[in-house]
Amino acid sequence: MTSAKVVGRADAGARVADWRARKQAVVFTNGVFDLLHRGHVDALLAARAKGDHLVVGVNDDASVTRLKGHARPLTPLDDRMAVLAALECVDLVTPFAEDTPEVLIRVLRPDVLVKGADYAADDIAGGDFVKSYGGRVETVALTPGRSTSALVEKIRQGS
Repeated sequence: MTSAKVVGRADAGARVADWRARKQAVVFTNGVFDLLHRGHVDALLAARAKGDHLVVGVNDDASVTRLKGHARPLTPLDDRMAVLAALECVDLVTPFAEDTPEVLIRVLRPDVLVKGADYAADDIAGGDFVKSYGGRVETVALTPGRSTSALVEKIRQGS
């Protein structure tokens, strides 16, 4: 089953433009979301609280492999996007093939760009562009002890 929330780049751009025309604030965040866990959900809820609509960019499988190594992703792109789209706090999910979401951010022009606090605000891909037109770049707190890498390691150790 395909969710109406899962769209390509062009459709995402059109939907965001419609929201912007209605003076609704668009928040963008991105990630791999390989094994969705509480840390992801907490971050998505915090991001959503910063505007009227939350758009989530998801690394495609090839970019995940380039970034995380040959053993990743554990979950294929379509599955990762479907799980994210099922979350009430997420309004739109769109994939990107590049290693960073900068091209997608340039298409969407979000009002707020959000990443986890493990990133310095000045180092967030696309942040300079978002700030150039008056948008904000913000970080959200991480949930202690929750990460996909930690889950993968725990599974590998059999514990």
